[in-house]
Amino acid sequence: MSIRIGIYGYGNLGRGIENAVRQNPDMELSAVFTRRPPESLKIGTVGVPVCHVNDVLEYKDKIDVMILCGGSATDLPEQTPALAEHFCVVDSFDTHARIPEHFENVDRAAKKGSNVAMISVGWDPGMFSLNRLLGSAILPEGKDYTFWGKGVSQGHSDAIRRIEGVLDAKQYTIPVDEALEAVRSGNEPILSTREKHKRECFVVAKEGADLERIEKEICEMPNYFADYDTTVHFISMEELRRDHSGIPHGGFVIRTGKTGAEGENRHVIEYSLKLDSNPEFTASVIVAFARAAHRLNTSGDCGCKTVFDIPPALLSPKSAEELRKELL
Repeated sequence: MSIRIGIYGYGNLGRGIENAVRQNPDMELSAVFTRRPPESLKIGTVGVPVCHVNDVLEYKDKIDVMILCGGSATDLPEQTPALAEHFCVVDSFDTHARIPEHFENVDRAAKKGSNVAMISVGWDPGMFSLNRLLGSAILPEGKDYTFWGKGVSQGHSDAIRRIEGVLDAKQYTIPVDEALEAVRSGNEPILSTREKHKRECFVVAKEGADLERIEKEICEMPNYFADYDTTVHFISMEELRRDHSGIPHGGFVIRTGKTGAEGENRHVIEYSLKLDSNPEFTASVIVAFARAAHRLNTSGDCGCKTVFDIPPALLSPKSAEELRKELL
């Protein structure tokens, strides 16, 4: 029997989940839930109902795993524990500093409902987290480095759009090549925030707007741009749509370390991603972990889980025999 998937929220990530479900023959999309009027939403899967979020509990026995596609700032801290009491759920909560708090809240709710809840699933946190764990376990005497980009930061782009006089904007996070090479050398450099990444902004300004003021506000914005070398380009809306319509991203996790009696041998472990579509790749990771959540729950497990808690074999549709034969 197919794993019945529900999608809660239908933005870029929700559409990515829908496409990822189609690529997995052991899954089927059962329903999409939205805060918008359901009749206004067109999805890509014929025959699947679109429902208002207020009606979600009517599907309690019709969905095996509910995938939550809201934002980490305000949506998921409330939605994930609320839904984990009634469904097995997976979210992509990515506010790193608040993950322990989110875990505790979701764990209580999931155990109350005897469900499995997976939180913080994606590529960072998620795949990058796993690689940081593996690297530090294998090379205990060493150092971790994480680089993000080149890619669109949706949060930073939104911060620019909130500046007076800005019509639209895209911001790219870009690793500094010299920093990357210094890390790859195995010499374990100490790098500041500014030395690791730079930021490049493409901004469409309103007619007559003060471009110097906008650029100054961007470059001096605390927590977003002030600590980075930032370049601002003012372009037309046509150029933005033509040249910056995608949502690419990616990055690198690097662990450097030493082995030997005197630490004479150096090693570098590197994991990298280059993504044409950040939300579609994130969706593909989430769907694999939804399979694992369903398998754990059907075996009697419950509570909140992270990527660290999942045996890799549970992510794959292949049997244990197939995995040993084909991949081991």
